[in-house]
Amino acid sequence: MRVRYDRDTCIGMFQCVEEWGAFERNMDAGKADLDGATEGEPGVYEAEIPADAELDAEFAARACPVDAIEVYDDDGEQVV
Repeated sequence: MRVRYDRDTCIGMFQCVEEWGAFERNMDAGKADLDGATEGEPGVYEAEIPADAELDAEFAARACPVDAIEVYDDDGEQVV
């Protein structure tokens, strides 16, 4: 599974941080950071989700109030 995070859309509510440890608070920017992610499009970051963190990643995506986080399965279908 992969996670796609649109940091420009993030409003810094940090619910994702509470749900999944891969997200960290960046108080200077007022947005979350996604550990181990690479930037694809400007402001959009992607990372592989470890098998033991798939549920946490899905919870983080569902908790985001502005839908800045998307989760995709191995076939490229959006799960959340």
